[in-house]
Amino acid sequence: MKNQSFTDLEVYKECRQLRISISSLTKNEFPIDEKYKLTDQIIRSSRSITANIAEGYGRYYFKENIQFCRISRASLTETLEHLITAFDEKYISESKLIELKTKVDTCGRLLNGYINFLKKQQKPRDED
Repeated sequence: MKNQSFTDLEVYKECRQLRISISSLTKNEFPIDEKYKLTDQIIRSSRSITANIAEGYGRYYFKENIQFCRISRASLTETLEHLITAFDEKYISESKLIELKTKVDTCGRLLNGYINFLKKQQKPRDED
């Protein structure tokens, strides 16, 4: 079955769940004085993951889609760093960090798989 929308992609679905988890975490676990600091940064980076998957999907060329997926992967790594900072600052427990890192790892594997799939789909003229 062909994907009709970026919302049909497994990678998007998993990354969306991570974004939702991050949003809930920041509302319930982070102190109010972090609202314009760590909270803002982690929300932005987690939103960037799914936003770049969506934007890349809307691109005409596989090469552009791959580039947006790479940006998404970088935002995923940034999100993990913010989670580690939240743990270091004692905003989240070690078990919460491990739980979310597991989700990050799953998203990373799916992103890498999607990038590899897109590379295989490229036509010679699309490789420029």
